[in-house]
Amino acid sequence: MSTTLPQLWASLSVALAGGIGAVARYQLGRAVTWWLGPPVVGLFPFPTLAVNTLGSVLMGALAGWLVRAAPENAEQLRLLLGVGLLGGFTTFSAFSLELAFLIERQQVGLAAIYLMLSVGLGVTGFAFGVFATKAFA
Repeated sequence: MSTTLPQLWASLSVALAGGIGAVARYQLGRAVTWWLGPPVVGLFPFPTLAVNTLGSVLMGALAGWLVRAAPENAEQLRLLLGVGLLGGFTTFSAFSLELAFLIERQQVGLAAIYLMLSVGLGVTGFAFGVFATKAFA
């Protein structure tokens, strides 16, 4: 399989934007930890919940905008912003790890709350993002 220049550019765009998204995730996590305090964050994974909820809202807004505006460069924007930036920003792996830690510590109630909040806020946030692009278009 040969790689063409546009495919190489797309891959580099995803990589660069993914790096930016990962740094943004780290910085937001630090800010949430600073705001709530390490003892609170040690009891419940608020930073990851905040990152994934915000990422879902932004992904919904991006998807809604790409569908409604249908720019000529929609695929490049989807790759750069959706796959790269927001893919690097949100983190299902951290969610899974933190959920497993709560279960391992026998905090099943907190694990259930975290699971329901993560999925519920993620889906609701995505829907809100899509709705917002329709409302403000």
